[in-house]
Amino acid sequence: MQECYSPVSPFPAPLVWLHPEDPYFPSDIGAQLLHTTPKIKFTPVDGAPTPLTLDNLDALNANNGAKVYLTSNDDVTTAPAWIKGVKPNDSHKTEGAISSAIIVNDRGNGNVDAFYMYFYAYNWGGKLLGHDVDEHVGDWEHNMIRFSNGKPTQVWYSQHGFGEAFTYDCLEKQGDRPVAYSGNGSHANYAIKGSHDHTIPNVNLPGKGILTDYTDRGTLWDPLLSTYYHQYDANSKTFTPYDPSYPTAWLNYIGKWGDEEYPDSDPRQHKIFGIDATARFAGGPTGPEDKQLNRTEVCPVAKGYVCDVRTKIGA
Repeated sequence: MQECYSPVSPFPAPLVWLHPEDPYFPSDIGAQLLHTTPKIKFTPVDGAPTPLTLDNLDALNANNGAKVYLTSNDDVTTAPAWIKGVKPNDSHKTEGAISSAIIVNDRGNGNVDAFYMYFYAYNWGGKLLGHDVDEHVGDWEHNMIRFSNGKPTQVWYSQHGFGEAFTYDCLEKQGDRPVAYSGNGSHANYAIKGSHDHTIPNVNLPGKGILTDYTDRGTLWDPLLSTYYHQYDANSKTFTPYDPSYPTAWLNYIGKWGDEEYPDSDPRQHKIFGIDATARFAGGPTGPEDKQLNRTEVCPVAKGYVCDVRTKIGA
């Protein structure tokens, strides 16, 4: 595999601790297309490119792209091997799998936002009242580091529908690289290991609750070792690869990276007391294009939430 050129190598990119019990490792972005079919309402999209690749994925945008779901060719309840991803090796690399993307937005006047996008083929959301919930094909999580005149100042950790922001100085680091802890199965990013109650949507509290993420030091992953690097121009909303061999079209794709939520009539689906929010299988996520790449604050905008940049971890 070609060695990746790093335009942000002087910057302290995150390292990610994967949970020791998590069976779903980071996954090759392009391989997802080998195991899925673009569908709308569970019907294949007419005129979709064949084969579908990272170089033509955005062609789906012309076919009601926002409604397109990259739908698994396999029954995911049979645990096909591809949803397990690639375990990082002893060098902390997902060998043979490009499992992350770094997107750099130079906002001018010495201000740079670097997005570190992490891809997993599958998400398991944990258990609620003894039932599996929030499982879906495809999972995008990210950190964003805000730099001022080359110095890191703030870091964003994505978690479910929102996340947390911290000052760079307060974070745990290896050398100068901030550490992220990936939730078991859900891959939500946290600044500390332990248990994280996220029973209330978009509110993450320390300790155990009805719905809890767990983080710990299992396998260490260095996303820098297998990644695509692109620059993002906020004015034109375009991506430019730092290496011309890197595919770019996939970054413009506006559809979903997994199955549409299974209907209640599907025997695989289950909802606790019939409540939609407790569905075992949810719809797949949108990709990097939808992660607010040109932010005013380090946090994305979310209705009802303010950007609270914490100055200490565990608080």
